[in-house]
Amino acid sequence: MNVEWFQKFESYLSAERRLSKYTVRNYLYELQRVSKRLEKTSSWLEVTREQLQGALSQIHRQGLSPRSMSLTLSAVKQFCDFLLREGAIQANPALTLSAPKQNKPLPKNMDLDSVTHLLEIDGDDPLSLRDKAIMELFYSSGLRLAELAALNVGDIDFSERQVKVMGKGGRERIVPVGNFAIHAIECWLTCRKGIAACEDNALFVTSKGRRLAHRSIQARLAKWGQEQALNMRVHPHKLRHSFATHMLESSADLRAVQELLGHANLSTTQIYTSLDFQHLAKVYDGAHPRARTKAKPTVKTGKE
Repeated sequence: MNVEWFQKFESYLSAERRLSKYTVRNYLYELQRVSKRLEKTSSWLEVTREQLQGALSQIHRQGLSPRSMSLTLSAVKQFCDFLLREGAIQANPALTLSAPKQNKPLPKNMDLDSVTHLLEIDGDDPLSLRDKAIMELFYSSGLRLAELAALNVGDIDFSERQVKVMGKGGRERIVPVGNFAIHAIECWLTCRKGIAACEDNALFVTSKGRRLAHRSIQARLAKWGQEQALNMRVHPHKLRHSFATHMLESSADLRAVQELLGHANLSTTQIYTSLDFQHLAKVYDGAHPRARTKAKPTVKTGKE
C-alpha cells in the first residue's frame, strides 16, 4: 500500500510540481527513512501524529542536524498533503509537527590586526577616501548597512563626535564616533563638495553624486578585503560584529553595547556577540563582590 502511494507521489512531484530529479529523490529517501521507524504494520493512510512524532524523534536522536530534520519534516508534510488532496486521508497528521530550531551561524568577527590592516588605505582619490570613511564608521560605531546608507551630512555632529542613526522600527539613537572615523569623514567631505549636488544631503554618494546603494557599499567592502589580501570576505555585518565583540571584550558592559547596536532586546546582543564562558567567568570574578572574597570560618562557641 505504502509503495503504491509513494509511486503516485513521485509522479505528482515530477509531472505536476515539476521538481528536479534530485529533489524528488531526496523527498522519497526521507519518506523511506521515516517509514523504517514506523511499526511494520503501519500504513501511511492510518498513521497518527504521535507515530510520526516518535519516528522523527528517533531520527533526531541519531544525530541528524536541524537542517536535515527540516527536510525530513517537509517531505512528510508534503506527502500527507498529497494524500489529503487525493482523498486518501481525512486530515494531515503532520500538520502541527515542527522540526528542531536551526542555530543561526554567527558571523566570524575580524581580529584587531585584520581590521587595522583593512583600514590602512593609502589612496587619496575620492572613492578611496569615501570607502575608508565608510569602513571606519562601520567599525567605529557598529552601524547596520541600512543605517549607514541612509545617513545625511547633517547626521554627523563633529563637535560632539556623534552620529544620529535611524534604526529598526524607526527607533532613533545617538552613537559615538571615534577620532579615526571623524578624520576619515572630514577628508571625504572635502572631496564630496565637488561631486554631490548642493541639494543632495546624502553623506555617502557615488561618483555621479547619487546616494550610494546598499549593494554598492557591499561590493566596495568586498573589493577592499581582496585588495588588502585578507583571508576572509569583508562585508558590513562583519565590521558591525567585530565592533560589538571588541567592545565587549574590552568593557564587558552588555547593556551599553546593546544600546550602541540598537538592539531592542538584550538577548539579541547576547547571541550576536557570542561571548565565551571563560571571558564571562573572568569578568564575574573581577567584578562580583563575593566572587573571590574568602568566607570567614564559622566560630563554634560550644553552646550548641
